[in-house]
Amino acid sequence: MSSTSGVAELPVGGPDVGPYGIVAGPDGALWLTLVHAGEVARLTVDGEVTRHPVGPADCQPMVITVGPDDALWFTMTGADAIGRITVTGDVTTFPVSGGPYGITAGPDGALWCTRMRADTIGRITVDGEVADVPLPTTGAMAAMITAGPDGALWCALNQANALARITVDGSVELCPLPTPDAAPVGIEACGDGIWFVEIGAGQIGRVDANGRVTEYPLPDRAARPHAVTAGGWFTEWGANRVGHIDTAGRIAEYELPTPHSEPHGIAVGPDGAVYAALEIGSVARLSI
Repeated sequence: MSSTSGVAELPVGGPDVGPYGIVAGPDGALWLTLVHAGEVARLTVDGEVTRHPVGPADCQPMVITVGPDDALWFTMTGADAIGRITVTGDVTTFPVSGGPYGITAGPDGALWCTRMRADTIGRITVDGEVADVPLPTTGAMAAMITAGPDGALWCALNQANALARITVDGSVELCPLPTPDAAPVGIEACGDGIWFVEIGAGQIGRVDANGRVTEYPLPDRAARPHAVTAGGWFTEWGANRVGHIDTAGRIAEYELPTPHSEPHGIAVGPDGAVYAALEIGSVARLSI
């Protein structure tokens, strides 16, 4: 374990493993996807790692979330599937075509996922029944998705320079972003609003309860922010940092110990620390 200014690294398995998505599980541990290994891993706050194969090595498990059934649900972009793993390690997979990427638990007791290559949003029940909601645009490359405070789903449309608001009955409304070519990726509900990150513009954005969009430029516009938490923590994939923003737009940034560590997913752990998945093969823990 190496540490720098309150930041420590917990090894998971090396660069051929590729930690990508991360979430705090219902069992008091962190759960993360290993995109290069075709695995999901359980990481305790003490650094103990248990790895679970979930498919072939090229199945590309990506984003992971806690489902309404207290299992972990994750997308497998390379296998065109959604996976489910219990806290005891039992794995089930369901076919979902179109390159599933983002996933979240919806307000209706189902899982909702983005399908990057299909211009649709998928709804999957805990029994594996899949339905599609088409987006009113083509080539949007829907990225991450979250359940909003308004009872709808919100997702980032990376190539449409917009967010999409999807109701549980299937109606879709686009929310254009002010900055051209912003390329939003990460998105998460926060209080009465929505945080999102613009990997192309180097900005953090927020949608308030009235639907108004505010963008906050990062000090380093080339930082390429990737994922964001409800509490305003975000990863800077291109700058090897983790950052934090408050609702007043104040930004703090923290360097990661290992250069070029490629931070992707981020979550607040059960111990209150912030954890970021580093594609080099470890997880950063920020006790700040």
